[in-house]
Amino acid sequence: MSRSRAVPALLSLLLMTAVAGAAEVPVTLGQRPDLKAVFGQVESRDVVPARARIGGTVTTLSVEEGSSVKAGDVIARVVDDKLALQLGAVDARIKAIQAQLDNAKIELDRGNQLLQGGVVPKTRVDLLQTQFDVLTNQLTAAQADRAVLVQQQSEGDVLAPAPGRVLTVPVTRGSVIMPGEAIARIAGGGYFLRLSLPERHAGHIKLGDDVIVGSRGMTDLSAEATLGHGKVVKVYPEIDNGNVLADVDVGDLGDFFVGERTRVWIPVAMRTVVSVPASAIATRSGVDYVTLADGTDVPVIIGQRFDDSGTPSVEILSGLGKGDVVVVP
Repeated sequence: MSRSRAVPALLSLLLMTAVAGAAEVPVTLGQRPDLKAVFGQVESRDVVPARARIGGTVTTLSVEEGSSVKAGDVIARVVDDKLALQLGAVDARIKAIQAQLDNAKIELDRGNQLLQGGVVPKTRVDLLQTQFDVLTNQLTAAQADRAVLVQQQSEGDVLAPAPGRVLTVPVTRGSVIMPGEAIARIAGGGYFLRLSLPERHAGHIKLGDDVIVGSRGMTDLSAEATLGHGKVVKVYPEIDNGNVLADVDVGDLGDFFVGERTRVWIPVAMRTVVSVPASAIATRSGVDYVTLADGTDVPVIIGQRFDDSGTPSVEILSGLGKGDVVVVP
């Protein structure tokens, strides 16, 4: 056999050996969701202000932007110096009334003894009893006034109304504030992503749709980037400036900042996809090829990769069509 005939025969033998160890798989046509890439903004479910209940001067401030708090934590203290002066005046009045009450009790006891001996008339004892009752009621009223002042002093403690993270603290130590003024704004109730999509997609967004959430920082664009998943939990019924709003619940947003943006892919329609097993793709000199059943190498343009059935597959954007059969090693 000449050298010119031996080379083609050898190539044919190698091709037959390779094909014998491969499988022929028909090109798959299926329906897949058409993903729309948008930006999602991190929002908190609740933003509640921690307000001062009395006016005065901020003497203690124990939180700053980014601090984590629990419901009921004391985040600041407001002191009104007038309350201490009023409390001192009430205490002095209580002591005076108590002294008068003690003296009235002595007089009443003495009058009862003299009444039993027939020395004083009954009207005199009734007058002493009335005086004793009046002083008793005055003491009760003064003690109630004192309790009000003590309660007002205790309301100087500004409490966190809900667990969460502090967003803003618009005051500093030494600030003079009025009753009802906000000491801090607290984001609580967990985080979610709010999406804004063009109006044309409004009819395709449904509750329960699965979405893909990109890595934090929008900087990692590699195929190995960590992706998260979430579900559409709310679609707002109002179109705002040509956009429809939707909220996405994500299992764990970590320590994302409120207002931070991240990439999100949300299904907006269904489309027909031509796909082949990922192992059927061979890349040579930067070009992707697949081998047909007749041994022809066809250049293709690949798209999205997915793994719904447990076998990695690749979308073919161009180069293959219905009826083609590819060789999978």
